[in-house]
Amino acid sequence: MSVISSDYNSTAFFDEMFDADGHPRTHYKKLFSRFLNTSQDELAQIQRMADISLLNQGITFTVYSDVRGTEKIFPFDLIPRIITAKEWHHVETGVQQRLHALNLFLHDLYHHQSILKDAIVPTDMILNSPLFCREMSGLDTPGGMYTHIGGIDLIRGEQGEFMVLEDNLRSPSGVSYVIENRLIMGRVMPKLLQQHRVRSVDQYPQMLFNALSSLSQADNPTLAVLTPGTYNAAYFEHAFLADRMGVELVEGSDLIVIQDVLYMKTTDGLRRIDVLYRRIDDDFLDPLVFNPNSLLGVAGMMHAYRAGNLALANAPGAGVADDKAIYAYTPDIIRYYLNEEPILPIVPTYLCVRDEDRKYVLEHLEELVVKPTDASGGYGLLVGSHASKHELIEFRAKINKTPAAYIAQPIQQLSTHPTRVEQHGVEGLFPRHVDLRPFAVCSADGSVNVLPGGLTRVALPQGSLVVNSSQGGGSKDTWVLYDTPYTGEGRYA
Repeated sequence: MSVISSDYNSTAFFDEMFDADGHPRTHYKKLFSRFLNTSQDELAQIQRMADISLLNQGITFTVYSDVRGTEKIFPFDLIPRIITAKEWHHVETGVQQRLHALNLFLHDLYHHQSILKDAIVPTDMILNSPLFCREMSGLDTPGGMYTHIGGIDLIRGEQGEFMVLEDNLRSPSGVSYVIENRLIMGRVMPKLLQQHRVRSVDQYPQMLFNALSSLSQADNPTLAVLTPGTYNAAYFEHAFLADRMGVELVEGSDLIVIQDVLYMKTTDGLRRIDVLYRRIDDDFLDPLVFNPNSLLGVAGMMHAYRAGNLALANAPGAGVADDKAIYAYTPDIIRYYLNEEPILPIVPTYLCVRDEDRKYVLEHLEELVVKPTDASGGYGLLVGSHASKHELIEFRAKINKTPAAYIAQPIQQLSTHPTRVEQHGVEGLFPRHVDLRPFAVCSADGSVNVLPGGLTRVALPQGSLVVNSSQGGGSKDTWVLYDTPYTGEGRYA
């Protein structure tokens, strides 16, 4: 019996594998044929091999709210998502455009504030944002770059086009799973990979290393990754990236600042750090400047940064550009700095701080997703269609109390993709909702390199629209194809 059910039925407006008539899309035909002739037992065996690989390598994430335990093996689905070269080129140029504009925006905010003076973005929205870092005012960053690592969340629009759902400009996570997913697919289904000419993702650690190195004037800069520690949800990724780049993984207790220079404590004495890829929030970086109770950072770090003796990636204060309220202005930001139309559209967004928008949100709460402007990871949001009466009442009160803290968007149905799950007691391939997070790195010379593919996240429960791993989602390998098709027998046309 084939694992692809004859009654496979996606109610979404767009299915990644099948067109509106139920036929496999051209770039999915080989994959469809492979799984059409795969039995349940065979696929279950392949899945067990993948799960063992995940377990042996300790590929995990943390769910703090799960009473059964916080450490989880990251759910991995065997059915890869495929993106054509033409479609990827559109995504890649759109992400590059977006990061160019947002870095110019951040430089402007912390210097001349021309965009505020020209009333393109409301001044009070910036200055009152908890993510605006006044300590960065007037401070020059290498190459004028603030976001060096970006993750842009994309979904499909009503016509199947990619749209930006949100920007992640502080410390976006998930790229380690992109690399590991590909390694696992290469182990358990190598022939399938060979039959599709798929662009590599192995180069990301080198891309990241080069971008971070460019931030320092030293001939051979010393890099390190700063982690909050083993209990952090993304600790696996922190350790993974440090290992792949060949740099040290450090915690705040491993560091010390002496005369405005950051040092790492080693068994051979102190060693200077030139570039720090920090995976902790601004508020915990330096207890002398931010949260005085923080034990995660190191006292004096911002002094070393201001003195030009240390580069930080991403720069403090970069988060003001991914504030969910600012997201609504990003098309105007792109036009203002680049004099270009946005390549990737955004989802219609209501700012609850606006009286008219707030009135609409409160009257149509059941039809909207409400998000805190400064949260991430799927925490604190309300999906109106799935909310209880009590939750709706509670959120109306929250919005009325602090309207500037919330935005709302129409519920996006998300495209679907065949995913191996159990549904109504039957194991097989059923439609599940997905999104896509491409990752990009920005160097001091202004170049933006986008990793081909990114993280496809999948909502595993039937009907769920929440893809975040912290909320029970999983992931798929994402294949970006080269232009040249595979002709068989190891050759490409």
